[in-house]
Amino acid sequence: MKKTAAVDHPIQNLLAVRWSPYVFSDRPVADEDLRSLFEAARWAPSSYNEQPWRFMLGRRGQGDVHERILHCLAEPNQRWARKAPVLALGTVVNEFERNGKPNKAAQHDLGLAVGNLLIEATARGLHVHQMIGLDPEAARSAFAIPMHAEALTAIAIGYADPSGAGDPELAERDAKARERRPVADFVFGNRFGESAGL
Repeated sequence: MKKTAAVDHPIQNLLAVRWSPYVFSDRPVADEDLRSLFEAARWAPSSYNEQPWRFMLGRRGQGDVHERILHCLAEPNQRWARKAPVLALGTVVNEFERNGKPNKAAQHDLGLAVGNLLIEATARGLHVHQMIGLDPEAARSAFAIPMHAEALTAIAIGYADPSGAGDPELAERDAKARERRPVADFVFGNRFGESAGL
């Protein structure tokens, strides 16, 4: 299924074709691809090169990590994410290693790392769906996450299933056109809310 964005200005094709499905195929993701996805995350920029991201990685059918991640998700996310062949928890370390002070950029930097990961995934024909709906304390308990760190987001990785795989409601969501607000709505100049005129 192709869902290329109807862009107003030219952008790189990988950005235009990236989208987040709800219906995933049973097709497994090769370890070679996963290594490259997390290598892409590795090379994201971060404040003071702190690299505050950590990931818990679960592959369906390989141990119990996939199931443990699934149980940390909000119920609506569990419904569709259980089919994804790969689930990951995106975790941030909230303190700088060098001095123990709070790292206010940690969440931002995790986002950059996942942004790299999802573009690498798109280049490989994979799809990524990020979720904020999870229970951080359940994740802390399930994975012994220390108190200076926090599970912030969950990530489903796999191949989209255009057939709908027996869930017409989710298939309908996947078929909807992608929409975004125009640039003028979020790039401001003189004051907040006033377009920069791009």
